[in-house]
Amino acid sequence: MKTEEIKALSVEDLNAKEKSLKKELFDLKYQRKLGRVERPSMFKLIKKDIARILTIRNERLKDGNKS
Repeated sequence: MKTEEIKALSVEDLNAKEKSLKKELFDLKYQRKLGRVERPSMFKLIKKDIARILTIRNERLKDGNKS
C-alpha cells in the first residue's frame, strides 16, 4: 500500500486497516510454524504497511493537538 493511499483514509479506516494487517501477519506467523508459507516476503511488506499506518495516524494526532 502506498503512502498516498494511506493518507487518503480516515482515522477509523486506518484503525480497521491496521487491525486487518495485524491479523494477516498473525496468520502468516502461524503458517510459518506449520511450514507452509508461500510468500515469505509478505512479512516485510505487511510490517512496513503497519508502520506507515502508525506513522500517519501519529502525525495526524500531533497536528490535531497543535491546532
